[in-house]
Amino acid sequence: MITSLLDTFFNDIDLMIMLVGALVGIASSLVGTFLVLRGSSMLSDAIGHSIVFGIILVWLITHQTSGPWQILGAALTGLLTVFLSELLINTRKVKADAAIGLVFPVLFSLGILLINLYASDVHIDAHTVLLGEIGFVWLDTLSIAGHDVPRAIVTMGSMTLINAAFIGLFYKELKLATFDAPLAKALGFAPGILFYVLLLLTSGTAVAAFDAVGAVLFVAFVIVPPSAAYLLTDRLWLMFLYGALISVASSISGYYLAVWWDVSIGGMMAVMTGVFLALAFLFGPRYGMAAQWFRRRQQRALNDSRTLAVHLYNHEGGPEQDVENVTQALREHLLWSSSRANRVVERSCQRQLITLQGERLALTETGRYLAREILEPGQHNNR
Repeated sequence: MITSLLDTFFNDIDLMIMLVGALVGIASSLVGTFLVLRGSSMLSDAIGHSIVFGIILVWLITHQTSGPWQILGAALTGLLTVFLSELLINTRKVKADAAIGLVFPVLFSLGILLINLYASDVHIDAHTVLLGEIGFVWLDTLSIAGHDVPRAIVTMGSMTLINAAFIGLFYKELKLATFDAPLAKALGFAPGILFYVLLLLTSGTAVAAFDAVGAVLFVAFVIVPPSAAYLLTDRLWLMFLYGALISVASSISGYYLAVWWDVSIGGMMAVMTGVFLALAFLFGPRYGMAAQWFRRRQQRALNDSRTLAVHLYNHEGGPEQDVENVTQALREHLLWSSSRANRVVERSCQRQLITLQGERLALTETGRYLAREILEPGQHNNR
């Protein structure tokens, strides 16, 4: 029974494609979260391209197009990219972004040239490296306990577990090294080594994801889901959760839309990560444009109520009270439009800051307290 269910599961082509996409997204967003928070997310772009150099070098030595040696070689090339970039930065002749932009095109170009010279008849070409082909992941299988399991499921599942284990074991150290590196160093957490291990895992994830989504789409999965999650929460553990959920949702929606429109599956998955980022940018509860517009509107309304309270307080009990403390005076003296003056009066009544006494506006004790708080902050606090 279980064997039959497993065979049905692994033979479901649609499910395997979406599962591979989700695993790539989860594994990438786990390491990408720290890169985004450190402001080093473009290192993933550099690593994603330059590891082509490592892949072809390993092939020239071992004649293996996949496997642990490929992952190790590519991971070391990723570290070489970061090392060379930092070497250039330390010369103080170029800035960080320029250094990254100088190093990875060189290594990527060398990798492409080596492919053209020595591996043109091997299943390693620029198109595959850049874009991958997630639609064919179900064709390359491994026999595990009598079941044909797509190789990409095994490799990406392993990288996801490795990344999750690393973050779980060193969560506090990584968190401290990300937000306060000097303190982490003072406490003996070796933030530099942690960062390089993180980049090593990023490189390993990149080469493991090559067959499925390629270098370009890997970069999208590293950067976009964590960036969208950052717009949704300030809590680190929630960023991991939201990043994983966005990756899964992007994989599922991207697959069905790609089939519907008959376009690249990996490309549509990456596009969907951008769609979720746009939604978070627009409707995020704290940093979203809609939320910020709503908060500004609330603040403007509060300022109007405060202005009205101060205006009424200044003329309260004076000889001009009957002339100044009416709605008409707000239009003439505060230069408010009729609709704005009426809205402020109505809102202030609802907040019980003022009452209407015929046409005259009168402060309540709450409104009077608010006006004193603004006009006499020192005296008010001493009472």
